[in-house]
Amino acid sequence: MKKTFVIEHAKIQPPRLFEAVKHELKKYIRRERNKKLPEGADFWDFDCKYGATAEAATVVHLSELNKCVDQAEQQGLTSFYIEILAKVGKRTPRIAPTEE
Repeated sequence: MKKTFVIEHAKIQPPRLFEAVKHELKKYIRRERNKKLPEGADFWDFDCKYGATAEAATVVHLSELNKCVDQAEQQGLTSFYIEILAKVGKRTPRIAPTEE
């Protein structure tokens, strides 16, 4: 998903629009995680970017997206850009500490 969210509407108040953005992000992530994993993959991972514009977007962690939307609301932004790209993830085994 690569999308610029516009927070301006004639009848809907901005706080409700920010809640709708959060809901849309959760719905997209849930939909992507429910897709069948390819052979050899352990989980779905996500590359995320957030910024006031697409050119100014910086890399953020998936868990930080809601905080970024809250930050946009506090700053009073009328539009912002979010990019979420799904990719397969492979877990790396932990190496047990050796006792000497």
